[in-house]
Amino acid sequence: MATESSSETRQFVGGHLVARRLRAHGITKLFTLSGGHLFSIYDGCRAQGIDIVDVRHEQTAAFAAEGWAKVTRCPGAAALTAGPGVTNAISAIASAQQNHSPMLVLGGRAPAARWGRGSLQEIDHVPLVAPLTKMAATAQRASEIPSLIDAALGAAMTPHGGPAFVDFPLDVVLSEGVEEGAFVPLPRQTRGPEADGGAFDRAIELLKGAQRPVIMAGNDLYWGHGEEALRQLAEQLRIPVFLNGLARGCVAADHELFFSRARSAALRDADVAVLVGARMDFRLGFGGAIGERTSIVVVDRAQPALAHARAVAAELYGVVSDTLDALRVTCACRRSDAAWPSWLRSVEDEARAAEREQLLDQRAPLHPMRIYAELGQLLDRDAIVIGDGGDFVSYGGRMIDSYAPGCWLDPGPFGCLGSGPGYALAAKLAQPERQVVLLLGDGAFGFAGMEFDTLARHGVPVVAVMGNNGIWGLEKHPMELIYGYSLAAQLTPQTRYDVVVQALGGHGSLVREPEQLRPALERAFAADVPALVNVLTDPSVAYPRRSNLA
Repeated sequence: MATESSSETRQFVGGHLVARRLRAHGITKLFTLSGGHLFSIYDGCRAQGIDIVDVRHEQTAAFAAEGWAKVTRCPGAAALTAGPGVTNAISAIASAQQNHSPMLVLGGRAPAARWGRGSLQEIDHVPLVAPLTKMAATAQRASEIPSLIDAALGAAMTPHGGPAFVDFPLDVVLSEGVEEGAFVPLPRQTRGPEADGGAFDRAIELLKGAQRPVIMAGNDLYWGHGEEALRQLAEQLRIPVFLNGLARGCVAADHELFFSRARSAALRDADVAVLVGARMDFRLGFGGAIGERTSIVVVDRAQPALAHARAVAAELYGVVSDTLDALRVTCACRRSDAAWPSWLRSVEDEARAAEREQLLDQRAPLHPMRIYAELGQLLDRDAIVIGDGGDFVSYGGRMIDSYAPGCWLDPGPFGCLGSGPGYALAAKLAQPERQVVLLLGDGAFGFAGMEFDTLARHGVPVVAVMGNNGIWGLEKHPMELIYGYSLAAQLTPQTRYDVVVQALGGHGSLVREPEQLRPALERAFAADVPALVNVLTDPSVAYPRRSNLA
């Protein structure tokens, strides 16, 4: 497709310019759903050896791009055809924004030369996606395509990370242009500003005087590659560690300083809480989960977009690993009271002991905890577990342990169902030798269940475990508690989603009794095709939590 101009400057069709730049940035997979506006990009990707991974709905293409980013910590890429192709993916783009997931979304666009005349799928995407992205632009001519992609990927990777968007009018992407400007590599995670010196001194003073410090780490610890520095800081200063979101696994679940069940007690009673890449959003009670007298130190890659929910004693923004290393070295001779982690361990052990009865529950339909008791015994240490659902996944978040970074993927604070199959597709393509397990609610299946066809067509053997209670559990139980009744919260009981998966080319099993569960899980892991274990669960079981609406 390349031609030589009279000046011997090499020219390429716009779609090839897109693909050449993607390849130069190390992108090897493009998630998409076929559309005529994208043909030139597909042709370029074919020439560059970039795999085209096609799905059944554009939201899944965008979720897969985010899933690739979550598993690899490198940007994922999706291509969406014009109009509804882009609008179908807006929820996934918003999810990536809130998760700080670096991804590039390429859009098709109606021809510029006929703009405003009513071309097929003509709509200006940029105003729609701009509030959700770190950059949103339209290519005006073929030669600027490489620099636009450089800029978009650079924006996506600059802290805090997030999605970036570029769309290509059909006539522009079919025209020819040169690769203008020098190649701009992606920002390096290990380079950036140092934390403010005055704030650093305040943080050191607090840590040196702390008797009951605690670390609460979230997504941006993971995005900042700070897990090793965090572990060393915790070990040297003997600080208990709690993790949420993508930070799960950054300290192994069997590490002596990792805790999960004692979080409420730890945050309430700590004298110093170090929040590393974790926001004081609803997951931390908008700061209310942290004791009133607790001094808060924030460590993050960049200043947050929203103000902190409560007063912070010191804010340290910069390269997370460098900041954590500096705190460790400066506080090298300081250790917290040994009784503090010991007491938290007793709280943790007591909470786990209280769960034992549910883990062994013999009821049918099954208690969700019984499912996780069996599943946990079959998971490899580096298994990637993906949550897509409400109450069933809430139990999973409590019960599934992670031992390495990038092993737990859930929708994050945007809470968008339907993300799971896209995440699972990307995770298994990125890590084909590892177990990839999708925890799926029966409600969530309705958002993207047809993607089991995608998994089967591409030969991606994901194991899905469904908690099928026939209701929207996180809505039905709270509404009944408030009003005495519920509406719009009932699904068809005992639906055979396993048969649907079989019809789409996968393996399916139905579990009605506890003794059927382990053999069904073992068959699913051995199937070597996408598999769904459809477990009927007790609809009367309500996950013990406060409302998610606030």
